[in-house]
Amino acid sequence: MSRQTEVYQWMTTIREHLPHLSKPQAVVLALWSFGVVIVGACGQSSIVGFLAQALGQKENTVRQRLREWCWEAAAKQGDQRQSGVASTCLGPLLQWVLAWWAADETRLALALDATTRAQRFTVLAVSVVYRGCAIPVAWTVLRATEAGAWRPYGVTLLTDLTARVPASWTVIVLADRGLYARWLFEHVVQLGWHPFLRINTGGKFRTTEHDYRPLTDGLSATTTQWSGPVTCFKTHPLRCTLLAGRDAEHQDAWFILTDLPPDAARVCWYGLRAWIEGGFKDFKRGGWQWQSTRMSDPGRVERVWLVLAVATLWMGSVGGAAELSLPASTLEDLPLTHVARKHSGHAPASRGLSCFRRGRLVILAALLTGHPVPRGRFQPELWPTQLDDRNTYP
Repeated sequence: MSRQTEVYQWMTTIREHLPHLSKPQAVVLALWSFGVVIVGACGQSSIVGFLAQALGQKENTVRQRLREWCWEAAAKQGDQRQSGVASTCLGPLLQWVLAWWAADETRLALALDATTRAQRFTVLAVSVVYRGCAIPVAWTVLRATEAGAWRPYGVTLLTDLTARVPASWTVIVLADRGLYARWLFEHVVQLGWHPFLRINTGGKFRTTEHDYRPLTDGLSATTTQWSGPVTCFKTHPLRCTLLAGRDAEHQDAWFILTDLPPDAARVCWYGLRAWIEGGFKDFKRGGWQWQSTRMSDPGRVERVWLVLAVATLWMGSVGGAAELSLPASTLEDLPLTHVARKHSGHAPASRGLSCFRRGRLVILAALLTGHPVPRGRFQPELWPTQLDDRNTYP
């Protein structure tokens, strides 16, 4: 099968799920994201070198197409010039993920976090966390030195996604201590979703039976988990559910605020948030090498992130599907005294190869053997049920 045919089929997939793009826009997005997956990096020169050889075109021709993808309208020539389309794709990206989502799964975990590029950029992103990886579905790029609150950006990113998720689904929004804010808790609740926000250990809470006391009082030397309806914070009280947990592998306890009833939420779900950190690693040194970018304009970076998000979506879906086909572990069939059981710690084994990495290997193998390049699907794992469940961590 012609490799150009594979690129054409990938372009068809992109136009199916991002139908608002013009044909030229879909073509460049398909070419660039396809090149990123094959090359394993986002450097423009490397992608240009690969695509020029694969398509039989001049490098300068390919380079100009990629450059214009990043440029704003004023930097382009022609009467029909358009700016980049990253902002128009953020909701449809989530809709694309859900189109490939398992039909019997109606829970979704979103993580909100920020990553930086040295002192140049800060990227605030919302990602679908999936099998140890994270697929960005909404983001904004700010100059790292830019002053001001991030509230307007967080509100916009989350609000723009709500219309893409069925109202009957359970959606939790995870964020670490550095992003906790009362307005974020209240905004997520207003959207019909459920905040799952970690707070610092220095706060106080009270129940109907007790006056305000330190958060750490909820966990004694023998108590590893606690949950209940509380009023949190003495200065600006917030009625919510407090989930507290501590395990042997982590130095600090988790204190999570949510609006879910205590019997409908588990503190160990917060471990899913760690997957967005794995996603940032995939964008940087662990995958696309985005940390080496020399771009200086935040708007242009947002358009490159769309390319990388589409590539990550493809690889994550393929890698997850391939992971499902792996033989089941036989560890539980071994005697408790077996050396393999001893080294496992009697906990589920962590994945040896990420879905991100596995997806790229499957795609490369298909190209090498002349098979059609696979399209994936999303079959989420069961959410963790206990703090020592290794599926909680990447």
